[in-house]
Amino acid sequence: MIEAETYHIIDRVQWRDYRERVHPSIEIHLTEKQLRKIISLNDELSVTDAMEVYEPLTQLIAIYRDNYSRLQRRRNHFLGIEAEIPPFMIAISGSVAVGKSTTARLLRLFLSQAFPDLNVDLVTTDGFLYPNEELIKRGILNRKGFPESYDMPKLLQFLTDVKNNKRNIAFPVYSHENYDIVEGAKQILKNPNILIVEGINVLQLDDKEQVFVGDFADLSIYVDADTTCIERWYYERFKMLMHKAAENPDNHHYRYSQMAEDQAMAEAKRIWQEINLVNLNEYILPTRNRADMVIHKRDNHYIDQLWMKKY
Repeated sequence: MIEAETYHIIDRVQWRDYRERVHPSIEIHLTEKQLRKIISLNDELSVTDAMEVYEPLTQLIAIYRDNYSRLQRRRNHFLGIEAEIPPFMIAISGSVAVGKSTTARLLRLFLSQAFPDLNVDLVTTDGFLYPNEELIKRGILNRKGFPESYDMPKLLQFLTDVKNNKRNIAFPVYSHENYDIVEGAKQILKNPNILIVEGINVLQLDDKEQVFVGDFADLSIYVDADTTCIERWYYERFKMLMHKAAENPDNHHYRYSQMAEDQAMAEAKRIWQEINLVNLNEYILPTRNRADMVIHKRDNHYIDQLWMKKY
């Protein structure tokens, strides 16, 4: 273990051994078929990788959640009130193309096994982007994904409703195929006990708001990698999405599939350099030190380190 100023930095081999330290142990099972349904398009993760990294992580999160529930119960007892425990909320952040969606979905599966009697759900903040029509009206379509492109009052009200145990909370649907909010469509969040909130903006601060997304999180995780790795993964994913969209004119990536590949990839490079890299350097990466945990990757999405905040 390496002692940095803010984090304990634990290498993969040492981390793998931690799953033996929890008693009673939590039984986690994962099949290849389940994993294929979970991982993102260009992510690389084997069942062995998932078990070595995410099983101990699930056990640790279970400790956090149990302590959270105990504190809520004891505080309610002290105050002499009977109140339902608010959902335990996990915030997961990181760059575009780093694999945070895979992390979120895998943790949802594992936590559902760790707490079979609880409802574990997952929400992404993509649904709280302004519709493209509104972004165009504001002149910020090319800033999609930047802080100003999110309807923060709506997102913060949603999280407030979650923490107040409101039932059947409706929230918008985002289509990655159409690259836009689906007009009139709603998803319904039904009384989760554990809620994972995944998005590039969940650890960001907003000088226009008195409350931040991170204020609602009981545990926060940042998925990290060197920028050169993330850039390469972005290009790989772009190419896969482009080829996948070749027969679907309604898909956002269809227009790239109609270009010569070198022309399309030149456009991908422009998008990365002018939008995603700027967003990463200015707004996403600076939030890493707010995370309670950091999952660090190297080439091929291999998780080589886990960082645990000291305080």
